[in-house]
Amino acid sequence: MHRVTLPKLAIERPPELRITFAIGAALMVQAALALVWTGAASERLAQLERGAEQNAEIIERTTRLEEQARFASATLVRIEAKLDRSMMESGS
Repeated sequence: MHRVTLPKLAIERPPELRITFAIGAALMVQAALALVWTGAASERLAQLERGAEQNAEIIERTTRLEEQARFASATLVRIEAKLDRSMMESGS
């Protein structure tokens, strides 16, 4: 059997070109990772903003409930005062 060999291209790459490609590839990988990190940070920020909005709603509800409790307490104080006056008038 005869072997058929194809002629090889006699183009040798200089070592500087390999280093250039390696640096370029490293920069592309770092850029891709930076984009991934930026996306994750953006999502985390969006989550925190949603949480802050929910906290604002809870704070507003709590404030309303505190006002209602104050109003109810003031009403009870007035009712007690009326009962006390009425007890004193009927007891005299």
